[in-house]
Amino acid sequence: MTMMKNLYRGEVLYLIASPLDHVEAYRYFEDGGLAVVDGKIVEAGPFEAMRSRYPDFPVTDYSGKLITPGFIDSHIHFSQSEIQGMYGKQLLDWLDEYTFPAEEAFSSMEYAQDIARFFVKELVKNGTTTCAAYATVHPASVTALFSVATEYNMCILAGKVMMNRNAPDYLMDTTHQGELDCRSLIEDWDGKGRNHYVITPRFAITSTPDQLKSAGRLHAEYPSTYIQTHLSENLGEIESVLSLCPGHADYLEVYERAGLLTDRSIFGHCVHLTDREYKRLGETGGIIAHCPTSNLFLGSGLFDMREANRYGVRTTLATDVGAGTSFSMWRTMGEAYKVQQLNGYPMTALEAIYKCTLGSARALSLDDRIGSFLPGREADFIVVDYAATSVQKLRMEYLRSRDKWTIENKLFGLQTLGDDRNTVCTYIMGKQVYGSDSCDHQEASM
Repeated sequence: MTMMKNLYRGEVLYLIASPLDHVEAYRYFEDGGLAVVDGKIVEAGPFEAMRSRYPDFPVTDYSGKLITPGFIDSHIHFSQSEIQGMYGKQLLDWLDEYTFPAEEAFSSMEYAQDIARFFVKELVKNGTTTCAAYATVHPASVTALFSVATEYNMCILAGKVMMNRNAPDYLMDTTHQGELDCRSLIEDWDGKGRNHYVITPRFAITSTPDQLKSAGRLHAEYPSTYIQTHLSENLGEIESVLSLCPGHADYLEVYERAGLLTDRSIFGHCVHLTDREYKRLGETGGIIAHCPTSNLFLGSGLFDMREANRYGVRTTLATDVGAGTSFSMWRTMGEAYKVQQLNGYPMTALEAIYKCTLGSARALSLDDRIGSFLPGREADFIVVDYAATSVQKLRMEYLRSRDKWTIENKLFGLQTLGDDRNTVCTYIMGKQVYGSDSCDHQEASM
């Protein structure tokens, strides 16, 4: 078989370490080359050196554009794509009025496939190449999402929501049925292609202690799976959980006693954590998915990134669509910056992009496959235009005129002013899945 080989030219950037721990945490080649063979990264480096090493590789020229690993969205609800921007509710009211009614329709495979197709297209348009997604209580919703993601060869983590109390009858399973459904879906999908199953009790309000323990047993039986749920998003939520689960020190202990606090557990939000909860997350390797647009939109509160960093908690950024107001990880980074500003912590552009790429891959134990341009990694990457809008172009010209057009300023501009308009092309396993031949590049054989 003929090898598929390409050399991509542009401003190549990827992280090699956490910028919190290392001054030289990234590699940046202003005129760089990225060599890809059969969907895998061969090497990244200065373009002229790369062209000399790979003289028979066709060149795709994105000079002046940023080439960086695709984004990893660690907390998103594919079944809520339709209800972004619904007015005026906090968390528990928002679930009752908008979320639960929207999720009812996902019992239909055809409907679920239609939304899954929209969802995946929206992800790649925004430069997201991996996500951890909540489906609904219906097994069909999970099958639909995995099926569509497989068409794109996308690395995706997803699972069926488990809920057996405090939800409409049409959205509830039972402890027994939920376990049966999850077991079947795990056998069908986990580890097949680039699919990873996530055991998904929505949160402690909608799952009894018995169902939470069932979820913990499933993960123990299938240790390759992940776990995702919600934690301490809203003060009313915390109060409800502790009233439903008396005798616990805090909200996290409810999950810990059920066997759900592991180094493969993703906890959405974590806005109102106690010192003990931060400490236990840091000790166990539990993952925080910080969802700033959602936390601001629902008035949930301001997540404390500095405190999470202090305790060594593996922290990622996420959109939380549909309470989150954008599929764009650039916008998510920008809102995270604003939240941390209000907390007196000026988060850098490099920390933000780390927590959407290599940092998220490390948290998910996928950094041997995605999140960087180290040799052998899967070639999920995006091409980004720094100046897709007139305001961005004006800003670029200003910074250039003052010799301040640095990679940090370039990234910060994308994070504060960027969105899907900045995505030129998205590649998954070396195949272009978004963008067209009208993209500003030329192909040539060198």
